[in-house]
Amino acid sequence: MRAISMERVEQTRENILDIIKSPVLTHEQKVSNMAGQADSLMEVLDLPEGLDELLNVPIDRKCICDLAEGHAPVRPRYIIPDYAKFLKEGSEFLQLAPPTDLYEALNSLLIFYKHVPSVTNFPVYVGQLDELLEPFIDTVPEEQAKKLIRMFLVHVDRTVLDSFSHANIGPKATKAGYLLLEAEKELEQAVPNLTLKYEEGVTEDAFALAAVECALRSAKPSFANHKMFKKELTENYVIASCYNGLALGGGSYTLCRLILGNIAKRAENIKDFKEKQLPYVLDIMARYMDARVAFEVEESGFFKDNFLAKEGFIHRDRFTAMYGLVGLAECVNILLEKEGRSGRFGHDEAANDLGVEIMDLIDAFNQNHVNPYCEITGGHFLLHAQVGLADDEHVTPGTRIPIGEEPEELIDQLLVLSRFHKYFPSGTGDIFPIDITVHKNPEYVLDIVKGSFRKDLRYLSFYSSDSDVIRVTGYLVKRSEMDKLASGMAVLQDTTELGLGASRNGHILQRKVR
Repeated sequence: MRAISMERVEQTRENILDIIKSPVLTHEQKVSNMAGQADSLMEVLDLPEGLDELLNVPIDRKCICDLAEGHAPVRPRYIIPDYAKFLKEGSEFLQLAPPTDLYEALNSLLIFYKHVPSVTNFPVYVGQLDELLEPFIDTVPEEQAKKLIRMFLVHVDRTVLDSFSHANIGPKATKAGYLLLEAEKELEQAVPNLTLKYEEGVTEDAFALAAVECALRSAKPSFANHKMFKKELTENYVIASCYNGLALGGGSYTLCRLILGNIAKRAENIKDFKEKQLPYVLDIMARYMDARVAFEVEESGFFKDNFLAKEGFIHRDRFTAMYGLVGLAECVNILLEKEGRSGRFGHDEAANDLGVEIMDLIDAFNQNHVNPYCEITGGHFLLHAQVGLADDEHVTPGTRIPIGEEPEELIDQLLVLSRFHKYFPSGTGDIFPIDITVHKNPEYVLDIVKGSFRKDLRYLSFYSSDSDVIRVTGYLVKRSEMDKLASGMAVLQDTTELGLGASRNGHILQRKVR
């Protein structure tokens, strides 16, 4: 273990004191933030030479971001339990027998969620809720089922205090699925996030339209290209956290991200970027992630000691790691400027072609890098279009077109995006505020989904331009809660702070309305 500098210790003490004194953090948020400060002091990994100059520098020069996991992760970043196994068999550790009716099923799930860790300290996946609940729906009268599901969702929203928590429904219509959509449409809550696995010809139009109507009220569900995901990750995939495709019963050990625009700043020209700067940073981040993964598997004891692994709700060999990136748009624009060439990402064919060339280089590197503990994904990490952080400035999430620079016509924007979604089995997506008049014509949104998925777009999100619940990047917040926080009031969910930062720095409220 490396010695910690007194300067680092003193800074951590100041950070903890600021957390304790904060008037806008709840007790739970203070405890969570202080735990993160303690974890950041642990430096037990064998870190690659050169990492420090890429990681521990001001944001305008930072090329690698560790996304606040700390240097000694005590658990994987994202954990995806097999909730169906739990409802079928119960849990010895939790002293719960298999449920026999809807009351017991919902109660058991709520108990289980309290024991599923993640980087946020809350479960990032709460299950394929329609399939989990469908066997229990008819154990009570329909009106009672509606009330119980509504109470269940309220409980999750008030106790899972982070909107990176994610549920799935679909692709087939179910009674439970309709009840969940009906309740979410009425409640307009930020938690849990929700995705409909959609496949044309499998998902009934009536069910998809119910999902569209729910999304225009509550910013959820989003729509995942089920055909695309299952081809890459098999039927046993889930959508978790923001929009992350991961294996059921597994998850992701870690997620780091490249800040591509800052890597471009280091380059003399496009040739230098492609041949020297990008490969250098790619290698260091991959080896940094290797060190994190090795610590979790070989030293942390999580997969040996935690009841989730002991009782078979998760399996170590179903975990992978996520190789993230942001700022492709800025990267392309900076490189073109260095070459004295015109064009902007999202508008100019040469600029978009350069974006594809950069993604091909990153993809090729990832396919050649082998991690022995990522068996579920062939020994490779999964590429991930990371959604961005609250303090990001002039950094566009993933491979999106910057807000304020969207093409005038939606079809033109979708055609650009369709060139990039294929690279990211562990998540990418785009977000479209929809004019309030579309409430009268939900078929318009469904047609967008159908056409986009035929063009191999992976994941789409919509919300009404007048909705209180909005999608920030990959997570949800309420405008009304952001207003409270901005006025100095404490709010329940810690993701509200992230949303407020993104509204100020990322201009999320200025997206082009379609």
